[in-house]
Amino acid sequence: MLNPSQPDLAPITRHLRAVYGSRLLLAAIHHLNLFEQIGTEPVALPDLAKRLGLGDRPIMVLIPALCAMGLLAYDSAGRVIVTALGKYLTLNQSPNLTGYTGLEKDDPGVVEMAVRLRNDGPLEAREGVSFVKDGEGPSPMDDPELSRKFTLSLAGRAQHLSPLVAANLPRREGHLLDVAGGTGYYTYEWLLLNQASTATILDRPAVLSVAAEMLDTFGRSGRPGADTVRKRVTLQPGDMLTDDIPQTDILLAASLFHDWPVPTCRLLARRFAAALRPGGELWVHDAFLNDTLDGPLPVTDYSAQLFWVTKGRCYSRADYRSWLAEAGLHPTPDTIPTQLDYSLIRALRH
Repeated sequence: MLNPSQPDLAPITRHLRAVYGSRLLLAAIHHLNLFEQIGTEPVALPDLAKRLGLGDRPIMVLIPALCAMGLLAYDSAGRVIVTALGKYLTLNQSPNLTGYTGLEKDDPGVVEMAVRLRNDGPLEAREGVSFVKDGEGPSPMDDPELSRKFTLSLAGRAQHLSPLVAANLPRREGHLLDVAGGTGYYTYEWLLLNQASTATILDRPAVLSVAAEMLDTFGRSGRPGADTVRKRVTLQPGDMLTDDIPQTDILLAASLFHDWPVPTCRLLARRFAAALRPGGELWVHDAFLNDTLDGPLPVTDYSAQLFWVTKGRCYSRADYRSWLAEAGLHPTPDTIPTQLDYSLIRALRH
């Protein structure tokens, strides 16, 4: 169980992700010429994307990040403007820091970020580091070695966050479905608090082999009730995009939607909503952009990291609530913070 005095580990992940925000900034200044493209006149976001030659996902990674840095802002009409601070990245401003920032413009990570922004990903798909399946092809997470490495790399974060998430999910007798549940820690912690309930973890077979190991270790932890958890968990292999999703009372989507582009997120929202029994609840645990799409900086840095390694990015709470409402659910207005710049939102099936 997470000790209440245990610190929020967000400073560690923020430092890790800051490199991606720096790459965005330098690519914007020196490879996309963004600040000169905007100039002194406000520009609508679609027009700016066209000027820069960027698609929907790259522009929604880049502009919120530069807003979070205080270099861009939106005017009253929602158009993008260069702030007083951002003007120091334009040649007309004297003095300016374009030359100073240019010392890092040829860094390989910066050059590659510019390529990925223009291309909406790496030029060669095999050069990317994406752990989500592509089209009809097999999932990278079906490779036992790769799957084990990636799943275990995320285990510490899940182990830290899972007691906080479990404590905020409903206390009730019923069934929890943890979609793309990875190590399964969120499920195990929830079952520890709900001794009369059951759960299913849905994930790729290679991932579930790691989850089974974690489950055995959890069951032997000596924590009160932990020895009963194994009997109440089903590890179900499947593809959440195509396979039948089991009916459930609570569906947890933790660090899931952010791996995917918007059309896939809408599809997943519909599939998850259809899996809820009457009175069911869908809970999303993720890092959310402001609804104003101007930060916060730790989340825009995370969005840049996700852009680099997946097919997705970070989205706002308004984005999620829109998808869930389109799927026939009833999003609630509450947001419950956890740690590591994450929080919970939910939607109900009436």
